Amino acid sequence: MRDPEAQKRFYCDVLGMMYDRARDCVTYSDTEAGLRFLPSSSTYLPAKQDLYWKFTLAVPDIELAYAQLTRRGITVSEPHQFQDVGYVAHFSDPEAFIIELIDHRFAGRTAVAVDQNLLGGGAHLNLLTLRTADIQAVRDDLTSRGMTLIGIQPVDDYGFTLYFFAYTRELPPVPALESIENREWLYQRRYTVIEIQHVHAAQEMIQKVDNDAGYCGAVITGSNTKWTNHELGITATS
Repeated sequence: MRDPEAQKRFYCDVLGMMYDRARDCVTYSDTEAGLRFLPSSSTYLPAKQDLYWKFTLAVPDIELAYAQLTRRGITVSEPHQFQDVGYVAHFSDPEAFIIELIDHRFAGRTAVAVDQNLLGGGAHLNLLTLRTADIQAVRDDLTSRGMTLIGIQPVDDYGFTLYFFAYTRELPPVPALESIENREWLYQRRYTVIEIQHVHAAQEMIQKVDNDAGYCGAVITGSNTKWTNHELGITATS
């Protein structure tokens, strides 16, 4: 990216993250993903065939988050219930990376008391979303490496299905992974989940290379497996 230091300031000053000097990343907590910003030789231009799509900040009060961000002059789509997936809104950071906001609950559900000084009452980095054209290969690979599939969300009207994987022993409240009743539970997890968007008609996805701006990859620490050259750009270290 063009200005990594400005990115750090945005994520800390506007989104309420903290800078973790030891890991050289910004994060909400050590149970969630941290974001590292590296310089690039080009400007980031998101495209639908990119391996990387977005990341999601889950909040207990999306309407509060919307008000807080718009007061700071940030253009945010109005919160809306997207089918039976979630109550969402979207905006972009200064380098054009898409950020999704998702409420812990569907639209119209009873609100809870929150800290008005925190983004959305207390944001956490809930989802890292990557795309694939071959979900069976990805599903087999991630589960063979010890990740648990904790949710499936078909979105047939838009030509994709969402799959959710995490290193966790938790199981959703309803055994059927496509159950709508599991979705609010998913957005309340205080660890980062890898969300895979299987684009039904896609042939392949493109990962950025060399010094191009974009998603460079994800590193999973604490794993008892070691991944290298994974198609999702994931590396795992013990």
